[in-house]
Amino acid sequence: MKGLYFQQSSTDEEITFVFQERENLLITEDNFVKLQVKACALSQINTKLLAEMKMEKDFFPVGREIAGIVLDVGSKVSFFQPDDEVVGILPLDSEDPGFCEVVRVHEHYLVHKPEKVTWTEAAGTIRDGVRAYTALHYLSHLSAGKSVLIMDGASAFGTIAIQLAHHRGAKVISTACSLEDKQCLERFRPPIARVIDVSNGKVHVAESCLEETGGLGVDIVLDAGVRLYSKDDEPDVKLQLLPHKHDIITLLGVGGHWITTEENLQLDPPDSHCLFLKGATVAFLNDEVWNLSNVQQGKYLCILKDVMEKLSTGVFRPQLDEPIPLYEAKVSMEAVQKNQGRKKQVVQF
Repeated sequence: MKGLYFQQSSTDEEITFVFQERENLLITEDNFVKLQVKACALSQINTKLLAEMKMEKDFFPVGREIAGIVLDVGSKVSFFQPDDEVVGILPLDSEDPGFCEVVRVHEHYLVHKPEKVTWTEAAGTIRDGVRAYTALHYLSHLSAGKSVLIMDGASAFGTIAIQLAHHRGAKVISTACSLEDKQCLERFRPPIARVIDVSNGKVHVAESCLEETGGLGVDIVLDAGVRLYSKDDEPDVKLQLLPHKHDIITLLGVGGHWITTEENLQLDPPDSHCLFLKGATVAFLNDEVWNLSNVQQGKYLCILKDVMEKLSTGVFRPQLDEPIPLYEAKVSMEAVQKNQGRKKQVVQF
């Protein structure tokens, strides 16, 4: 039985994906479930976080968002039984790769998959659903009537975040990084209040948001990265399309919430003073926080269940690419790790 692993070079951050033979899993431990994997989604690997958590290994398992059928359960498992259809996210310290026919996972990382939800939909939505809930529910307390700016709304994560915001009754503004993305966002139902095309680098995001909100500013900003320096000092063309941190602070309304994915965000004293005057807050979106805290396990399971419920009722309509076979997982992961591709990719077994 083969599984997909990655190996990181000791000299740089380049990683190599390899298939390795694994021993057959014979014994199911107390609280663990033995799963036949039916689908596993592809997501970027945060090698920096793994290093900070002292989780570096010679070969690290790849693939965490899985959906499958329970084959066997440990003696202390209380929520599942053989033949149950389940979905979940393997923990950071999992010894088993999701890109493998059979895995072991603790029952507290799994929930039941609704019958009408397909394997690929379940695996392809679960992580972005958790991220959207973390950002809009736990970090910014989104409610009906609020205005929210979701950057790069045509991405796999942006799509789910917009759908959750609409479901909560919020007014959504979004940015598009290309003409194709703009057309995709304009097809959303219910419609997005304003789609801001930033592909040519000439549109001012802050001005557009203030105009749309009558000068009040938005209540919530969910960024997809942020530019810390001026365009002249930013060599990466892709980063030049991101809004500057000053723009985001400018477009925030009184009491606003800025949810950022920029882990190295630097705020100067004038930035902090401006946020202070607005009574605004900054929160960092790290969806691994649920993995790093056993205390929050109950809340985490509630999120997983709610994501699956919204997927089964049509609230979430993920943007999925065509399913790919396991033997193509290595090449596909290399592309995903380089941030290539827009739609979520899922391996179907």
